[in-house]
Amino acid sequence: MMRIFSRNVLSPLVHLSNNWISLAGVVIVTTATIFWLFLLPVTLRGEITHPYIGILVFLLLPGFFFAGLLLIPLGIVLRRRHERGPAAGASLPPLNWSNADFRRLALFVGFTTFVNIAVASQLTYGAVDYMDSVTFCGLTCHKVMQPEYTAHQNSPHARVACVECHIGPGASWFVRSKLSGVGQVFAAAFDTYPRPIPVPVQNLRPARETCEVCHWPQRFDQDKLVVIPSYAEDAQNTASETVLLVKIGGRGRGIHGVHVGEGVHIRYAPSDESRQTIPWVEYEDPQGHKTIYSTTGGNGGPPAGLATREMDCIDCHNRPTHTFQMPGQAIDNALAAGLISPALPFVRKQGLQILKKPYATRDDAAAQIPAALTAFYRDNYAATYQGQSTQVQQAGQTLVAIYNRNVFPAMKITWGTYPNNIGHNDFPGCFRCHDGNHTSASGKAVTQDCGACHNVLAVQETNPKILTDLGVTGMLP
Repeated sequence: MMRIFSRNVLSPLVHLSNNWISLAGVVIVTTATIFWLFLLPVTLRGEITHPYIGILVFLLLPGFFFAGLLLIPLGIVLRRRHERGPAAGASLPPLNWSNADFRRLALFVGFTTFVNIAVASQLTYGAVDYMDSVTFCGLTCHKVMQPEYTAHQNSPHARVACVECHIGPGASWFVRSKLSGVGQVFAAAFDTYPRPIPVPVQNLRPARETCEVCHWPQRFDQDKLVVIPSYAEDAQNTASETVLLVKIGGRGRGIHGVHVGEGVHIRYAPSDESRQTIPWVEYEDPQGHKTIYSTTGGNGGPPAGLATREMDCIDCHNRPTHTFQMPGQAIDNALAAGLISPALPFVRKQGLQILKKPYATRDDAAAQIPAALTAFYRDNYAATYQGQSTQVQQAGQTLVAIYNRNVFPAMKITWGTYPNNIGHNDFPGCFRCHDGNHTSASGKAVTQDCGACHNVLAVQETNPKILTDLGVTGMLP
């Protein structure tokens, strides 16, 4: 039986595999394996931080490896077709276990098969794991995702992988995200992606399946003391603080209890893609009673042509990990942190003017921003420039860092491109609904009472007494 199998199967197989396509496949598989062995110590040390090394190890090498494996049977099939049938077994040398050459061949095939399985499984797992890494998401398509990656690295979620929120657990959303990623790869390769990337992200997984894995909505939180520093645009950069007691709540109370508490359902109909204009809201309380609020005071369904959406976390926390600052807020934070010296006359006012100027590229900004600040003090405050040159230089570099953190000319992202719905100072935010214009058929309006969400304890006060009474140190140096 073995002799018949050797003559009719193995001998023709060995003969047919002797072609340049199959041999090329062997060479490619061998080369890819050798490269993988050289790079194996790098992969075993942990996550690869350089995006191009990751592309080589987990994307290019697997591609070559599996392509080589496919070329081997492809060459056999093509040669068989060319010879119009299997080779005559009688004209080939006999294959049996007593043949030393055959034994060596069989052992070699068995060993290489085992190695190939090991390499293929590691490459496949490594490729999937790498494509789920922050490095791949943020740095592979550098220009496209640079703004979101920069914001992520400066956020409270900087140690949370992108896939934890954008994909979440389960195979279905994993497959869906990878299929969606194919179109994004082509868009990046052929430079057809929009600038800036439009928001909100369509078809995003519901927040109840991602955000709420960690942020449990039924949990009750106590009120939170918030201290906001600000500086005037005078020569002294006069410092002040606003103090709020934010009613975070939960379990039917406070901000979270009213909006996402148990049994509460809010539907709304935005009239624009960015969801900044909301003419119609439906509120369902825990008892199941529904109230319609609209800017026209009607009690019917949403305006014709407008789709509805059920409110969840990201309708208010729309930039939880990818927040971009406004220039005034960013300078105030830098002054409070001591990164910019408040002793520099008019540094808040002048820095704000410099940041708001348009720059063609980030390189232009890096050169022109410090130069403009230096020229201001050299020309108008010579004594300050001479005596505090180090502080002037540091302030200039801090302004560059603020710009690079928030403005990306290549992606057409500037100050205020992406609205932040938390609060209501720089963008409509809460006032998209709590503007006093959304009323029900009975005349009841969505509340605009400040005290519903927070108690204002101090407004732009220098050394607020409330902080002294509470024994709390403010944010000002």
